[in-house]
Amino acid sequence: MKADATLDCVGLYCPMPIIQTMEKAKELEPGQVLEIVADDKGILTDVPAWCKSTGHEYLGAEEKDGEYHVYIRKQR
Repeated sequence: MKADATLDCVGLYCPMPIIQTMEKAKELEPGQVLEIVADDKGILTDVPAWCKSTGHEYLGAEEKDGEYHVYIRKQR
């Protein structure tokens, strides 16, 4: 999936990936896609829950070489 921006959260654990995602999302325009890269499996449940509570669109996740690539689309 093509992303407009990438956030590297490798080595970070809850709640830091979500905190950094919130900050990075503020920099994006509505409709842009953010890729979050993390090695903490918790990102797979944390990001969808965060999207549900904030109104952003969760686009899915994939695992590559022990890292999780999670994609969201900024809605507002």
